[in-house]
Amino acid sequence: MLLNLLPKIKSPSDVRKLNSDELNKLADELRHFTIETVTEIGGHLAPTLGVIELTVALHKVFNTPKDKVVWDVGHQGYAHKILTGRLDRFNTIRKMGGLSGFLKISESEYDAFGAGHASTSISAAAGIAEAQKINGKNHRVVSVIGDGSMTGGLAFEAMNNAGHLKTPMLVILNDNEMSISPNVGALNTYLTKIVTNPVYNQIRSEIWDVAGKLTFGKKTIQKILRKVEESLKSFLVPGMLFEELGFRYFGPIDGHNLDELVSTLDKIKDLKTPCLLHILTKKGKGMVSTNSNNDEYYLDAVKFHAVKPTSKTNGKIDEKTSSVVKSPVFQDVFGSLVCEIARNRNDTVCITAAMREGTGLVPYAKEFPSRYYDVGIAEGHAVTFAAGLATQDVRPIAAIYSTFLQRAYDHIIHDAAIQHLPVVFCMDRAGIAGEDGPTHHGALDIAYLKCVQDLIVTAPKDGNELRHLLYTALDYTDGPFSIRYPKANSVNFDTKGQAELLPIGSWEVCRKSDGNTVILAVGPQVFDAINAAENLIQKGIECEVVNCRFIKPMDVNYLRSVINKFQNVITIEEGVKTGGFGESVASWLITHEYKGNVKIISLPDEFVEHGPRDLLLEKWGVNQNGIEKAVINIDNPVKLQY
Repeated sequence: MLLNLLPKIKSPSDVRKLNSDELNKLADELRHFTIETVTEIGGHLAPTLGVIELTVALHKVFNTPKDKVVWDVGHQGYAHKILTGRLDRFNTIRKMGGLSGFLKISESEYDAFGAGHASTSISAAAGIAEAQKINGKNHRVVSVIGDGSMTGGLAFEAMNNAGHLKTPMLVILNDNEMSISPNVGALNTYLTKIVTNPVYNQIRSEIWDVAGKLTFGKKTIQKILRKVEESLKSFLVPGMLFEELGFRYFGPIDGHNLDELVSTLDKIKDLKTPCLLHILTKKGKGMVSTNSNNDEYYLDAVKFHAVKPTSKTNGKIDEKTSSVVKSPVFQDVFGSLVCEIARNRNDTVCITAAMREGTGLVPYAKEFPSRYYDVGIAEGHAVTFAAGLATQDVRPIAAIYSTFLQRAYDHIIHDAAIQHLPVVFCMDRAGIAGEDGPTHHGALDIAYLKCVQDLIVTAPKDGNELRHLLYTALDYTDGPFSIRYPKANSVNFDTKGQAELLPIGSWEVCRKSDGNTVILAVGPQVFDAINAAENLIQKGIECEVVNCRFIKPMDVNYLRSVINKFQNVITIEEGVKTGGFGESVASWLITHEYKGNVKIISLPDEFVEHGPRDLLLEKWGVNQNGIEKAVINIDNPVKLQY
């Protein structure tokens, strides 16, 4: 497709100059450009394709950036980025040093609020809208949230509060029909046209005001008027929940009908009350067939949710795979292992929070549907739900991304740990998560879990050890047990391997040495440590390498042997230094009068940018090169190096 309009759009002010025909042509060009670019460079595709028309309509109707548009998660924000002056840099999205894959306040004045986790947009928008009262400003505030994100409790907490405050704001519920099944039809569209009509709203307000001025019976009359309207709406549309929360409900309308979107938004944009507009869209429109059945549509929408960099043919993904045989990634190993466990143990179940594909649970969900629970984007509920199951002799395995589990911190402590309930937490994306950036880098889980009393914290060096830790976790009944692993290759995995129950708190010496340096490594960095030790032999330096698979409790028997055996201790972990594994080792050694040097290799005390995992680990020295440099430079008068 020849792009005529899109290159001329330097800011939303250019969008606002276009007529209806031009807006529709712009939407077509925007969809084509997005498909062409993202299928080539990789990134989140289907979510943005579902909101192309909505994005154009928002920037047509609202005076951004003065008016604030808050996008939930940011997966839907690619088209927004393109229309807000980032077209020329769009091919750098999710690349190191390029545009963020999510919205980012520091990236553009049009990004009113950033987010990589779901369900935050209504809370943020309510805060922005309320700030107008404090600052004496007058601008419109819009929150765009997907139906999947509406499963998060935070969204309803925000609506409850905004409805109570009567905060003037507009929530747009982008319903791609994969979670909510509303009544749809010509009658609903007709009703929406009536209730968004300025004349209707004027008459509604005037009747309400007149009723309020009556000297007698005004409350009764107003109550009757409200009941009539509510009865009509509840019969025709699925909006009464939102109405009861204090939001005027409009919709549902076709989210791909640009003219209807513009007309509807223009009519409701200045209503001085909380409003919710319900739009129906197709996730992946333009790539996902809208003629396929529901199952096929769902699979395609999931398939194109995010795509890897690849060549493209007629807008379709070229699925050629490399001939190089590698071990599966950790998430696939996890998926295989929980199936293996479920075949042998009927007391186990798996729980996830709307991340079946991302956590590797697709095969489990298919083979054990009655023992699989997807609770939606509700991590806190997932943890407490798991704790409830654990009280009844069910062994729950909760598979949640490291950064997503942060959202359930109180539940981990209050509902699982304090009650010593044996919930198993399996945390994918621990450490550097790659191109998704700081909202997804699992840099904090060692620190935030290590301080929770009676909670076991572990990390496997490879896929085989993940098997051992999973079986060990299920054998442990005194409290919660956590296992962290990165978004990376599992290094080694034998599908027919045998499980080994590991003594709690035990470490493994992978490379013995009579030298004066020991490297204490966590997770797959064990192999970096082994390779570094082999290289350092050429420099006349001997190192012992230890696999510290139990981060908490530590192997204190081994640590005691360190005091008199090694002059230098190097620790390496794919997590932050503050509160991390290295600090635990250093603290133990110092309090036990260790006189040698300690060097901690970790992620920095700052939010790491997005980029390829290997490049980010190289930048911060959390790899083989970093270990070698640390060992060579360890002779420093400062005993505890940070």
